[in-house]
Amino acid sequence: MTQSPSRRAVLGALGAAAAVAALPGVAAAGTGRHGLRVPRESISIQLYTLRGIMGDNPAPVLESLADIGYRKVELAGTYGRTAEEFAKILRRYRLSATSTHVGIDGDLNKVIADAKALRNDYVVVPYVNLPTIAEWTAFTQRLDAASKVFRKAGLKLGYHNHAHEFALLEGKRPYDVITRGTSRRDVHLEVDLYWAVTAGVDPVTVFRDNIPRVRQFHVKDRNPDGSFADLGKGTIDFARIFRGTWNCHVDEYIVENDQPVDALVTAEVGYKYLRDIKF
Repeated sequence: MTQSPSRRAVLGALGAAAAVAALPGVAAAGTGRHGLRVPRESISIQLYTLRGIMGDNPAPVLESLADIGYRKVELAGTYGRTAEEFAKILRRYRLSATSTHVGIDGDLNKVIADAKALRNDYVVVPYVNLPTIAEWTAFTQRLDAASKVFRKAGLKLGYHNHAHEFALLEGKRPYDVITRGTSRRDVHLEVDLYWAVTAGVDPVTVFRDNIPRVRQFHVKDRNPDGSFADLGKGTIDFARIFRGTWNCHVDEYIVENDQPVDALVTAEVGYKYLRDIKF
């Protein structure tokens, strides 16, 4: 059994200089102090960030997240538990799994049943990478069709980007194929800010081009060399992005780091950053 992580591990001394990067949406991190704040009830964390310490006993990690202040999490699997079993652990620590990452090419009835057991509001397709526009178009059609099924079940279906969706493929961007080929009402967007910046696009532009579809942000930072950073320790100007997208409400700001040095520290730093940032 994996050793339970110590709550004290979260409280280390942390520091890194913010840098200015020459990509859209990137500037000195944390700039802009205009008084707007991320609502605490909108702060969440993607549990993929903590996969390395979940082990076969996720309860201590979930307890630590609750101690930090989180009340919402986004799932990427249930760590060997059934949806019902994992939901019970979440309730024990007053956590709500409002969102989950899962594919749509399996049994949709099972996906919907699990989402309801977990009390998800959002179900998000986490990753697709296809070699031709024809295949992207076929996926988009499946996504749109699935969204009608999810809507009837009282769930919101969305798509989470990486960088490759913004690269030209046969003269088209797969992201445009998805957004133009799906219902604006039924398919929402979870914009991963790190991957958008890595692709060289401005997250504010992505947001404004798709109002009101962007309901969730993956908030993860980027070092000057492109590696992942804890929030506020990298180069992405989240204050500018949040300020530029405040006109149409984003429901969830989800902390994430794909390769954390210390996952609980990442969680602690991320929560405090989103709690305290003014923009």
